[in-house]
Amino acid sequence: MKHVVSYSGGLGSFAAALKVKRRHGEATLIFTDTKTEDPDLYRFIHESASKLGFRLDILADGRDIWQVFEDVRFQGNSRIDPCSRVLKRELFRKHMEATYTPEDTVLYFGIDDREAHRMVSIRKNWEPWRTEAPLCDEPMSREQILDELDTLGVEPPSLYELGFPHNNCGGFCVKTGQKQMKLLLEKLPERYAWHEERQERLFEKIGKRHGFIRRTTDGVMAYLSLKEFRELIERGGKAEGWVEEGCGCFV
Repeated sequence: MKHVVSYSGGLGSFAAALKVKRRHGEATLIFTDTKTEDPDLYRFIHESASKLGFRLDILADGRDIWQVFEDVRFQGNSRIDPCSRVLKRELFRKHMEATYTPEDTVLYFGIDDREAHRMVSIRKNWEPWRTEAPLCDEPMSREQILDELDTLGVEPPSLYELGFPHNNCGGFCVKTGQKQMKLLLEKLPERYAWHEERQERLFEKIGKRHGFIRRTTDGVMAYLSLKEFRELIERGGKAEGWVEEGCGCFV
């Protein structure tokens, strides 16, 4: 059997790859590049793949998420995600169909026992491939994963050190909550400004302003743009909601 790990650049997918190594000895790691990633992610995926002794394949459409939004004339949100559909799922599936056969290939995801419900959709959406989530069967705590990285001599991705719960899209995601957007604004203001400028450009191109940051005031929900949210925080407003663990790109 051939073993393929969907390698996101986060701690979960690393732990899944580690489990596959211990169970089967070999695997291929596949990373889908949104061109919106944190620079340190590339260091991490190359170093960790090398230490595991696995081949690393990087797939890229060539566009970043805002270029996709411009091309489809629609901004992604918590319900509809053309960014991950185009830059991750479709690209990954096309590669799988061209390179591997379902009869002799197992596809692994870094879903853990807290997210086991996501595997229902993943299994359905990735038929006829056999899909597995090693961390659902043998969970690992973040401390255990960090210990494994330390043993290998690999520094964890820098976004975790800044307080981000995942290493996707440079700390940005159209599916996330206000607290993560505030964290991005505080920790990586230049990156936030880049996304804000790209969103304003998108609004101008499609002729419609509609943010993805949901906020309820006096019982009324509104969708704020990145510019509006930044101005709210700068006026002393509080970030509501949550810091999302992950965006669920492969669901």
